[in-house]
Amino acid sequence: MGASVDHGFKIVVVGGFGVGKTTLVRSVSEIRPLNTEETMTQAGEAVDDIRQVRGKAATTVAFDFGRITLDARNVLYLFGAPGQERFWFLWDRLFSGTLGAVVLVDTRRIDDSWYAIDRLEHHGTPFIVACNDFGGPVRAGEDVREALDLDPHVPLIDCDARSRASAKQALITLVGHVKNRYADPSARAGLPRQEFV
Repeated sequence: MGASVDHGFKIVVVGGFGVGKTTLVRSVSEIRPLNTEETMTQAGEAVDDIRQVRGKAATTVAFDFGRITLDARNVLYLFGAPGQERFWFLWDRLFSGTLGAVVLVDTRRIDDSWYAIDRLEHHGTPFIVACNDFGGPVRAGEDVREALDLDPHVPLIDCDARSRASAKQALITLVGHVKNRYADPSARAGLPRQEFV
């Protein structure tokens, strides 16, 4: 397929530690995703705060990669960024050439989403916010929007990263948001030039 593809579109999935980024990439990728998950050890307990992610046995140490073929000439590449603070230095480079991003949020730990949103706004990268379903009480959308201080134009949706249909809907929402931003000439001025890196 590689020789026949004309356009590769890059989407990044970001968010805090343990919010489901790897799960989302796995659930929607048509290929077996490349991932860099490693088993969490006691040595890492001093580095990563795991109190809010009980039962997490592995963690991403570089990034996840998946692919979705849109048609014979267009492919969507998915990159899942590591959520731990010690890996945030990778994010700015990963955002280069990105069509847009999905910020995955665990509403029980909403503060973990601030850095991702800040970096995306800094780069002028279009993004949506997807609240991942962890089976707990659902937080009202307006409460989440206010807690994250989201601009009204940023889509906010519910998502179950384990569900292929739900993960696809998050990506469709992002693509629609990007399309609307590019269709608006006043918004286009703030968007980065699109190059796949």
